[in-house]
Amino acid sequence: MKKLLISLFTVVLTFSLIFMGIGCKGAVEEAVTEAVEEAVEAVEEAVEEVEEAPEEVTEEPAVEQFITIHWAQWAPADYLEKLSEGFTAETGIKVIVEQTPWETFVQKYNTEMIARSDAWDIIVGDSQDIGNMAINGHYVDLTDWIIENGVDKTFTPASLTYYAEYPKGAGKYYAVPCEGDALGWAYRKDLFEDADNMAAFEAEYGYALGIPESWDNLKDIAEFFHDPDNDFYGVAIYGDNGYDSLAMFAEQVIWSFGGELGDYATYEVDGLLNSEGAIAGIEYYHELFQFVPPGFGDAFFIKTNDAFVAGIVPMTTNYFAFFPGLANEATNPYAADTGYFACPPQVGSDGEERQFAALGGQGLSVVAYSEKQDLAYQYLTWFVKEETQMEWAKLGGYTCHAGVLESDEFLNATPYNPAFKVSMEIFKDWWACPEYDELLRTFSENIAKYVVAGDGTAEEALNKCVEDWEEIFEAAGY
Repeated sequence: MKKLLISLFTVVLTFSLIFMGIGCKGAVEEAVTEAVEEAVEAVEEAVEEVEEAPEEVTEEPAVEQFITIHWAQWAPADYLEKLSEGFTAETGIKVIVEQTPWETFVQKYNTEMIARSDAWDIIVGDSQDIGNMAINGHYVDLTDWIIENGVDKTFTPASLTYYAEYPKGAGKYYAVPCEGDALGWAYRKDLFEDADNMAAFEAEYGYALGIPESWDNLKDIAEFFHDPDNDFYGVAIYGDNGYDSLAMFAEQVIWSFGGELGDYATYEVDGLLNSEGAIAGIEYYHELFQFVPPGFGDAFFIKTNDAFVAGIVPMTTNYFAFFPGLANEATNPYAADTGYFACPPQVGSDGEERQFAALGGQGLSVVAYSEKQDLAYQYLTWFVKEETQMEWAKLGGYTCHAGVLESDEFLNATPYNPAFKVSMEIFKDWWACPEYDELLRTFSENIAKYVVAGDGTAEEALNKCVEDWEEIFEAAGY
């Protein structure tokens, strides 16, 4: 504006000089002079007004703050995205939850971490992968943060051990428990409480039909209901030997019957994985597998739920994360008659009672290569609050916050939450060392040959696992 006024002044002055230069005399000269003076005065006033006016300040547009969380493609990831709207409303920081199908989820984030990618700021990674991520520096060490924020006091001890700690017992944490999960059971209350069924069962087995009080009871119930001639079967359990399906069911019966997968501190497996208790557990798995529907050699979470919804089994196992579909009348015609229970205890040959459930679920870990770790920490601080955890539970996420798990509000929120609470107290996890995937593969292949196909014996299958695992650990330098 200032330049425009000065240019106008210059034009008027030049024009005036031209007129005077061509010989304007007398009245003309006087008129021109007067006009020039008025023009000059007007220009000066305009310049003064512009100079006194405040200058316009052009601000750069604010850069939107956001973090990206990577998780598998399933309902809990949708719940987390919904939950995170509260964080955005509170802080202005947007949260993007990027989902990858389960089939390629672990492979994808391992590939990205090897490449030191900053594509994500937080990964909701598998529990057994915590060792791999920690040893290779892909996850940030959260130990100090967890202690400073009291997470070690407010979340259940088991969830911190299995979702966050590596090595186990070392007190070093690389995650915040996010999605607690474990294998549990759904059953048909209408069938269990039917007077004819109750009378016939007690007459045959000598005790009342009800929620199993032991793994032996559970097998009796499966045998009682098994009626393949009428397209009805005793139980739906995992049979697929890909990744961790069959292995997860196998480990919980190994533990419950008195065996172990090995010593997580010393990597010793001989005498533990092939112990009397472990053998008894795998023999039990094989015996129970005789009461599944046809074609269950590849059964995982979809197939077990489908069998229950189809009305061809009286009970099914699955991770609690998949029970919302059974509690929904739109997806399960037996929803109103469906009850839930945790994995039962079992008295081993040594006379000791044990109760375990195979752990599922994941923890929130900060990516070491993220350039927005400060925002990720803000998110974690918000996520671990009790009120956030209660909202997480209401949406359908499975909290590991001890206070929320104990609350009546949580226990009464769904028909399966009481069984979930029990499962959070008895769950145990697979190996968390970087070689966990090789251990899973060899274990699943060896055990499936006996459990599903009936080849050989449980002892032979476990001895082969011991042989394979010792080679894996020796090659790794343990």
